[in-house]
Amino acid sequence: MTLKVLIVDDEALARSRLRTLLSECSEPRADVVGEAANAVQAMEHIQRGGCDLVLLDIHMPGVDGMTLARTLRELAAPPAVVFITAYAEHAVQAFDLEAVDYLTKPVRRERLQQALQKVQRLRADSAVDVGLPESLIIQERGRSERVALADVIYLKAELKYITVRTADKEHIFDGALSDLEQRYAHLFVRVHRNALVSRRAVRAVEKHNDPVEGEGWTVRLDGVDERLAVSRRQLAAVREALMS
Repeated sequence: MTLKVLIVDDEALARSRLRTLLSECSEPRADVVGEAANAVQAMEHIQRGGCDLVLLDIHMPGVDGMTLARTLRELAAPPAVVFITAYAEHAVQAFDLEAVDYLTKPVRRERLQQALQKVQRLRADSAVDVGLPESLIIQERGRSERVALADVIYLKAELKYITVRTADKEHIFDGALSDLEQRYAHLFVRVHRNALVSRRAVRAVEKHNDPVEGEGWTVRLDGVDERLAVSRRQLAAVREALMS
């Protein structure tokens, strides 16, 4: 995913600095679609072509950034707003206006990258809310990819990351398995402390004898040959998923 960004700041040097920082961000990538030195120019650009995100200064001649942010909220499809200012005292007011983030100058690339990621997550959540397929945004090797949860066979925690397994590919997702379980309990069932499996993919629960661990259980899934271990604590829940 690439975010379309409008930079709004009355200082040309500040706009140039932000453009350079955005070019160094990769997860997600940001495409600067315009610059504005004041609120009037910003509204003209947004009404003409639109954008996903406005990086917005607060203190500007004429209409200030706070007032512009209030105006943007009234649009049918308002862009996300991230305030970028030299003044920290406006943070509470900024978040009252539902700003995604509030950055103080001089802006660090790492902090700007975090703000872009917040906007990306917000857009992904909004897509779910309007009825698009539920999905995960996978960020790998400098690119972002949307993976529909309906295509995911299992989610397995390994070290600090989660393996997202589909029928034809493995992805690496940076997140917590417990968060995914809570959010998508209608799609996945926990089979072990380190794994969730798609409810629709469960085809069989089978007993096996391991020479080291002794008797245990595994789950057979549609779309993959491998079988995942089922803990005794989760056995009843997995059987219930199979029956339903």
